[in-house]
Amino acid sequence: METPTRTEPPYIPVRRSPWVTNRTPRWVWLAGALILAGAVVVGLAVHPSRSQRAADMNGFLTDMKTDIQSCSGGVRESLQVLRAIQTGASHDVATAVRIASYAASNCGPANNTQVDDLAQYQVHESLASFHLNRAVDALVTWAFPDAQNVAADVAAILSAKGAGQAAATAKLQRDLRILDAQRAAINKIIMPAVTSSGATAKLPPLYG
Repeated sequence: METPTRTEPPYIPVRRSPWVTNRTPRWVWLAGALILAGAVVVGLAVHPSRSQRAADMNGFLTDMKTDIQSCSGGVRESLQVLRAIQTGASHDVATAVRIASYAASNCGPANNTQVDDLAQYQVHESLASFHLNRAVDALVTWAFPDAQNVAADVAAILSAKGAGQAAATAKLQRDLRILDAQRAAINKIIMPAVTSSGATAKLPPLYG
């Protein structure tokens, strides 16, 4: 008898599962970690602590004082030299006019980099809920044109004679009332932020 020929079973390739599982690249995990860290930082900025707000508010008040002090000081000096001339404490009218004229020009953003910086000031994010941008805008207006007008009025009074001096004096009184009203508006915006944050710095001195 012949030994039957052995045949191998037909080759059937192993089918791979249609669900392919790949390892997640490292950069994906790194990107996810960075996004999470960013979310944490944003969360801290949106919900700052009271101490952080106090520090940022103190910084804000210091910045406001720095940017407005030269204009405000010029207004104070202008009114001082006017009173000195009117009371007879001084007779140097020419110097008084120069002081007032310089003060007027110094309250304009074009002539004072500090006032110009104030016009472009950005309030810290932690203080956003206090809407202090309105105080910054109001402070710019206090300087230009309100304080500028007051200093210019002083120069006009010192330079005028007779009826012209009386008219300039009346204008000064009107402009001083505007300056006072603007100061009150600024303080009304800033004071609640000072109280709420616990800031200790003083409000910017606004003379007039």
